[in-house]
Amino acid sequence: MAQNFSLKDQLFNAEKTCYLAGLFAGADPSFDANSFQAQVMSRLLDLELKERMAWIAECLQQAVPGDVTQIAPTLLRALPPPLDPSKTDDDFGDFIFAPLGEWVVAVGIDHPAQALDVLEELTQRFSMEWAIRPFLNAHQDLVLSRMNEWCAHDSYHVRRLVSEGTRPRLPWGQAVGLDLTDPLPLLNRLHADGTRYVTRSVANHLNDITKKDPDLVLDRLQDWDTRGQQDQDELDWMTSHTLRGLVKAGHPRAMKALGFDPDAKVSADVTIKREARIGDALEFDVVLNGKDQQPVLVDYIVHFQRPGGKTSAKVHKLKQALLKDGGLTLSKKHKLKGDATTFKLVPGAHRLEVQVNGKLRAGVDFELLA
Repeated sequence: MAQNFSLKDQLFNAEKTCYLAGLFAGADPSFDANSFQAQVMSRLLDLELKERMAWIAECLQQAVPGDVTQIAPTLLRALPPPLDPSKTDDDFGDFIFAPLGEWVVAVGIDHPAQALDVLEELTQRFSMEWAIRPFLNAHQDLVLSRMNEWCAHDSYHVRRLVSEGTRPRLPWGQAVGLDLTDPLPLLNRLHADGTRYVTRSVANHLNDITKKDPDLVLDRLQDWDTRGQQDQDELDWMTSHTLRGLVKAGHPRAMKALGFDPDAKVSADVTIKREARIGDALEFDVVLNGKDQQPVLVDYIVHFQRPGGKTSAKVHKLKQALLKDGGLTLSKKHKLKGDATTFKLVPGAHRLEVQVNGKLRAGVDFELLA
C-alpha cells in the first residue's frame, strides 16, 4: 500500500458525494443536490471512515425526511442497476451505498418488513451485512424467516447476505444475539451454492464458530461431505478455508479432516542460514524425514520479542506436500520489515519453530539484530 494512502478518502470524498447527490436528484426533482453536497462536505474530511458513513446517512435523513415507508420510493428510484449478475466473486459494490443501509436502520427499525425489502435491493449494489444486524437483534424471527427465503434468491449478493449478516464475529459489525446454531439451517442451504462469493462467506462464518466450538464446525463439514451436494473440489476448498485458524493452532481433528495425521512419525531439523537483521530477512532451511509419500502440512512459528519483555508468536504457512523418498527440504526467506506500522520489530532474543501436521517438531533460538 502506498505511503499516506487513505482508505476513507478513497471511499468517501467530494466526487463520491456528488455522484450520490446526482442519483437522488434524478429520483426526486425536489432533492437539493447542492445543499446536500455542501452539508456532507462541511464535516466529512474531519471524520474517520465509519463516522463518514454515519454522517452521510444523517444528511440523507435530513434531505429526504420520513420513515422507511415514506422514503423507500425515492431511495429505490435513486439506485443504479444491480451489480453484474454474471459474476460469481469479488464484486463487493460501491462503498458510497453503505450509508444508505445506516439510513434504513435509523428510519426503518420499527417497520422491519418494509426495511428488509429495501435492504434486499440495496445489498445488490453494496453488501448490507452491517445494516441487517440491528434488525436481527430487534426482530430475530422475522429476519431469519426472510433469510430462509433469500437462500433461494436469484442474486448471489442476497444469498451471501444471509451468511455474512449472521456471522458471529463480523468485522466492523454489531454483535448479534444469535446462538451459534441458529444460522446453521441457513448455512445447510447455502453450502452447496455455485458462487465462490457465497461459499467463501459460509467458510468465514464457520471459521468464526471455530473460535468457540470447533467440534460443531467439524461435525457440520463432515455432514456436508456425506450429503454430497457441493462439488467436491469446492467443498475441499471450503473445508481448508474454514479450518485455517484451527490448523494454525494445531487442532488434531482439523488436521485429520484435511488428510494430515498429527501422529505421523516425521522428524524435522531447522537451520538458520545467516544472521537475522531488522529490514532484511530471516532465512532458514527445514529438513523433514519420515515415511515415503507421507502427507505433511508444514507451518513455521516465529516468537517475536515485544516491548516490555513479553513475546508474541505468529504462525505462517510454509508448505503442503508429500514426503518424497522419505524426505523433504524446504527453504524460506521471511522478510523482517523495519517500517511496518502494524507490528514493530524489537531487537533481541527470538525463537523459530517448525510445526508439522499440527505438532511442534523442531525449534531454534536466534538473535534479531537492529
